[in-house]
Amino acid sequence: MTQLVLIPGLAGDATMWRAQIAGLHDWRPVVTDVQMHHTSIESMASGLLAAHAGPLMLCGASMGGMIAMEAARQAPQRVAGLALLGTSARPESPDMRKLRETACELFAQGRAAEVIEPNVRFAFHPDQAADPELTSTYVEFVLRAGAEQLIRQNRAVMARPDARPHLPAVRCPTLVMCGDRDQLTPPENSHEIATLVPGARLVQVSRCGHMLTMEKPDEVNAALRGWLTRVRDSAPSP
Repeated sequence: MTQLVLIPGLAGDATMWRAQIAGLHDWRPVVTDVQMHHTSIESMASGLLAAHAGPLMLCGASMGGMIAMEAARQAPQRVAGLALLGTSARPESPDMRKLRETACELFAQGRAAEVIEPNVRFAFHPDQAADPELTSTYVEFVLRAGAEQLIRQNRAVMARPDARPHLPAVRCPTLVMCGDRDQLTPPENSHEIATLVPGARLVQVSRCGHMLTMEKPDEVNAALRGWLTRVRDSAPSP
């Protein structure tokens, strides 16, 4: 049986996938924590492939999308479908590298809240940023990851490979989603991925920021269901 694996973003866990775990329960999704046990995007991808046997449907958000793309590069024969939410195939930019280095210094000093709490206005569309329950859930799970993980995962993202040369070789059904107001991975990143992957479907969600799975769960689940059906229908007959 093909396994649906949900891959969290940086410092994320199953909390960010609550609506998908419930809404896609008939597909029996599992949330990986591979990002907690490895130090690079490449090793996270290989760890994911080792942890989950057989054919996989990989749904990754943000850093999780980077891991999913790398897994598809490493083992294309095992990836039956890709869903890439609010992510980028590009390597780190110099400006973002500087911001992450500064953030890592603050994490090491025990000042993570000073970084994460103001980040809400960049991670969420203004409509959702005004929801205290939603944003406090986000801040709580990011801070729960702890300084060591925040530093390690940021460094993994900074050193990520350029996925663009390999995307034209992807042959599985691919869904690319982004929020129209994503300030952390702007829509142009998703448009680029969708252009590079043959047959990819691009969905841009209105009035949404970076945290698609939490901000617009109904729209995300509907698109994922369509993608999962395409994966199932494209599978070779036994």
